[in-house]
Amino acid sequence: MTHPAHFIELFFGIICLVGIWYSISNFNSVKRTLIGRPMRTAELHAQHNKLIWYIALPILSADLYSSVAYGPEAGMTELVKFGNDAKWYIIPITISTVILLAILILSYIMGVLAYPNGGGAYAIAKDNYKQRWVSLIASSALLVDYILTVAVSVSSALANVVSAYPIIAPYEVVLAVLCVFLLLMVNLRGVAESAKIFAWPTFGFMACMLIIVYTGFFDETRHGFVQQSTPTIGNAPQGMTILLILKAFSSACSALTGIETISNSVPIFREPRQKNAIKTYIALGTITAITLLGYAYHLYVKGISPNPNNTMLSQLSESYFGHGLLYQIIIWFTFVVLILAANSTFTGFSQLAAIVAADGFLPRGLTNRGDRLGYSNGIIALAAIASLLIIAFRAQTNALIPLYAIGVFLSFTVAQFGLIKLWIREKGSGWKIKLAINIVGAIVTTVVAVIFAVTKFTSGAWVVLIIIPLLIFFSLAIHHHYQNIANELKIDLKSFKPKGNRVITIVLVSGVHRVVHNTLSFALGLCNENILAVYVGFDDDSMKKMEAKWEEWGNPCRLVTLKSKYRSVLEPFSRLIKMIDEKEEFKSQIQIVIPQFIPKKWWHNLLHNQTALLLRLWLYRHKDVVITTVPYHLKK
Repeated sequence: MTHPAHFIELFFGIICLVGIWYSISNFNSVKRTLIGRPMRTAELHAQHNKLIWYIALPILSADLYSSVAYGPEAGMTELVKFGNDAKWYIIPITISTVILLAILILSYIMGVLAYPNGGGAYAIAKDNYKQRWVSLIASSALLVDYILTVAVSVSSALANVVSAYPIIAPYEVVLAVLCVFLLLMVNLRGVAESAKIFAWPTFGFMACMLIIVYTGFFDETRHGFVQQSTPTIGNAPQGMTILLILKAFSSACSALTGIETISNSVPIFREPRQKNAIKTYIALGTITAITLLGYAYHLYVKGISPNPNNTMLSQLSESYFGHGLLYQIIIWFTFVVLILAANSTFTGFSQLAAIVAADGFLPRGLTNRGDRLGYSNGIIALAAIASLLIIAFRAQTNALIPLYAIGVFLSFTVAQFGLIKLWIREKGSGWKIKLAINIVGAIVTTVVAVIFAVTKFTSGAWVVLIIIPLLIFFSLAIHHHYQNIANELKIDLKSFKPKGNRVITIVLVSGVHRVVHNTLSFALGLCNENILAVYVGFDDDSMKKMEAKWEEWGNPCRLVTLKSKYRSVLEPFSRLIKMIDEKEEFKSQIQIVIPQFIPKKWWHNLLHNQTALLLRLWLYRHKDVVITTVPYHLKK
């Protein structure tokens, strides 16, 4: 006996199919409801108000600062199997992460000085390397990292909510994909362009993290900086190796993604732009370092371990505040800021993809702005790929982390070497100090990138290390394709003049009725010569009836009847086109005119076969065939 749930699933499946068909048939009205009214191109520049640095700080820092919620935990997850003796490693790992953060920020400040109009890794590499594959390393690595940022941020956001409300754990993947869909809608509507409203949740999360850090020190002054739960420092668990420590360090470095955002966004700052961007970098580096060090230290004092069902941030907050109001506020601010971190990535991904596409290394469709002036194709692509990743990895942050951050450190390295070439070539004021800073940055980021590749290779980094070269290969292939097309389409304006071709017009008819009358009238209006009406019949009787009706109608043009042996319109019609092509006297272009009636109501489409659509798809393969569809709109 069929279970009632199956009928429910079938019912909802039918509802979904009907909804999809309605959306397709009424695309514009559905689009307007979800996306909003189209915006004029002139409104593009009006959206970008210049920002003062302390407002730009929370807007541009969501990606970097929010990762403190999962960075230290990602590092400790690699060492959890060694028990309490390994917990103290969170201190040296976090200190190393903060030192790396300082080096990266100092290096990117050099990028701000060198590129006042925005200097991301792709722009720096493109400007300083003749070999285009070098800049493609940066762009491919960043695009992959942007995708993973969305997947990791959304998964981490849901993990924190599930920690507070375990009842929703079975729906974690569905809710994560729903969050990505909502982010897609927000970015397609262009709400991200008026980003000042997003500053407050980031400020709120910063305040929550600083409250946790302050509360931790207050708790330790009362109960001791070494408590009963505090693990012994300095123990080396059996089986612990340098490689494992480096692997934990590389996972913790996931907290450093998003540093490039400020360097990319220099043009949105108020004047003096470079000075304000540098202030933002210094403020962000300071507050992130304080938060990371304080948060990691309190995790160590409390002896908190990674738990797949309860994040370390949730455990620490619970130990200080219980499950009261402040705990709930922290959890929800963490959720919101991680979602905002993913949201900021939509703009970064679509803008970078558009820049690379404009250079001819990605499909040109990525340069198209949608109705709301965002790069909608790139936004949709990012949402789709990130959703697939979330589903594939079941929204588990720790499963996604091994794939994460290697791309961004690869792009860091390319940017550092590009700046080194810039300072050596252009020199200028204080160039030796700038050169030294970027040399140190290049060495450090290279080492960290190698650590990522080696320690995380078997955990999933091999996927990224394969995808990035593949992206570079496809980017070069796309560029080669565009160059070939440009060369093929190029003409000599003085000698290559257009001239009229002989055109044979074929009108496909299914009988003698208003639709055919409408189509034939259109064809005769174009040209009275070389017009053929073609009827495909499945038996002799239908063909004879059609010929009799055509003669009764007055033979408006020559009629050719074809018999189909296999009940298909395509096969005999293709034979006719091939025959015309092969005849010497008919060396000319063929225009196929296809009638199509348009039902008044969307669901009427379900009641008719789509012969015109199938014919168009079939006939596009003929290089000398022009296809014209003449619609006839039904009134009932």
